Amino acid sequence: MDHAVDEQKKKQRVDAQKIDAAPLSFTEQFSAFVRRNVVWFLVAGLTLLVLQDIFGTHGVLAMRRSQQQAADIQKEIDQLNQENQKLQDRVKSLKSDPAAIERIAREEIGLARPGEYIFKIPQKPADSQAAAPSPPAASQEK
Repeated sequence: MDHAVDEQKKKQRVDAQKIDAAPLSFTEQFSAFVRRNVVWFLVAGLTLLVLQDIFGTHGVLAMRRSQQQAADIQKEIDQLNQENQKLQDRVKSLKSDPAAIERIAREEIGLARPGEYIFKIPQKPADSQAAAPSPPAASQEK
């Protein structure tokens, strides 16, 4: 019991000292607040930095998205380069290969050598109608 009484007296003295103590200035209160919570401020700041590095405008996810776009564009460039090479080869053959020039003159323009005759056979109209579906038969009611 003496121990409990001593604790009460100590508590009363501390309370009396708090009341008698002069109030702390704003800077002292702020300084004490910062000292008490410095760890939480550091954790919050570090968390914000990590989130920014992952999800931010220049973060990891944006970088991966940019790399994927660059890879897609590179594939398109390669495809266009192949198509360009084919067209350049065709131009070269048209400039230098007489057989290619003759083939285009015969097939696309319809030219013939002297003494040759060209017979063009038109497609049958039945071929184009056969491809079209026939109208459905009307149902009769009894």
